Amino acid sequence: MKFSRDDLLVLIPGLIWGASFLFIAEGLRSIGPNGVAFVRILIGFLTLALFPGAWRSVPRREWLGIVVLGALWLGLPLTLFPHAEQHVSSAITGMLNSTVPLFAAMVATIVARRLPPLGVLTGLAVGMIGAALMALPTIGEGRSSATGVLLILGAVSCYGVALNVAGPLQQRNGALPVIWRAQAVALVLTAPLGIPDLIAAHWSPVPLLSMLALGALGTGVAYVLLTVATGRVGATRASATNFLIAPVSLLLGVTLRGEHVAALAVVGAAVAVTGAWLMQRARISSSSNPITQEQAPLSS
Repeated sequence: MKFSRDDLLVLIPGLIWGASFLFIAEGLRSIGPNGVAFVRILIGFLTLALFPGAWRSVPRREWLGIVVLGALWLGLPLTLFPHAEQHVSSAITGMLNSTVPLFAAMVATIVARRLPPLGVLTGLAVGMIGAALMALPTIGEGRSSATGVLLILGAVSCYGVALNVAGPLQQRNGALPVIWRAQAVALVLTAPLGIPDLIAAHWSPVPLLSMLALGALGTGVAYVLLTVATGRVGATRASATNFLIAPVSLLLGVTLRGEHVAALAVVGAAVAVTGAWLMQRARISSSSNPITQEQAPLSS
């Protein structure tokens, strides 16, 4: 199969973000969860600084939204994910991350104070069934696993709010300047707990390389590629990158880390991705609806 340049711009971020949960799990072997969040944001911030587009000015009036993004799009969820992976597998974490579009649509519905089109409602219903199927086997494993699932859902809920803030901000100011400044805010927020973990870290080659990849690729390059893809092919087509995250995280977790994933959870992931796909189709046919307005969908 031959991929065009535009196809690769959509494909590569999905592969990177799918692998990010493996990188988190490997990083936790050398550094605490708060340190994982701080280090990946620091490396991502330094990586984005290499791209001139990130330096474009942003009006002062936009900084309140950027602070919200720093907390809810980066600081809090990127801290919750490594804490969650102390309780559940990287594969489960990545698969539950596929529910981000569902939470974003629910928040958009609340903000708009009206129901979305039927296609979006159908996708939401299908997606939430998938999320329940993914969570059930893990919750049945005990209190620790249930805690991990709740932490993941907390992170995904943060994304749901943040994406509704990020869309208009990016449309007015460009994606990279907004993301880079939000990373600066997240650095400040994660530093008090992250720096002590960094000082106490005991590095070995694989966790160190994993953290470098997580920061430079997952919190840096992937955002740049998806921003370019959104400009070239539109946000709706670019959002297809989200469909890759769950299968990639599942494949890497099972093959490289030997993680066990219940068959019901795999079915749930497929159902959740189907729900997100149904919502995307509805957005294409109802692009003028504020609830389904196109925006660059950025994930973990």
